[in-house]
Amino acid sequence: MEQEQEKKSLSREELRKAQKNKTSQQEELKATEEERPKKYKFRIRLIPIWLRLIIIVAIMAVAIVAGAMFGYGVLGGGNPMDVLNKETWQHILDLVNKE
Repeated sequence: MEQEQEKKSLSREELRKAQKNKTSQQEELKATEEERPKKYKFRIRLIPIWLRLIIIVAIMAVAIVAGAMFGYGVLGGGNPMDVLNKETWQHILDLVNKE
């Protein structure tokens, strides 16, 4: 019975040593990985950044025109298509810059 306990204790000690070896090996691997230069992975974008900027500017332009048409046509009681005429904007600028 004492021999079995000695075997168990030896096996436990061996397991502890094996675990220590594993952790030391893992630490060594981490240290070598930190020393190596990092490899950067480049992401291939579905929509390039320059195209995203163009799309955002186009959406903003459409939103501005739609807002002006809504404001002039619905809130102002005029024809919404008149927003696209140069004369309408000239008239608005004359009213704003009235001296």
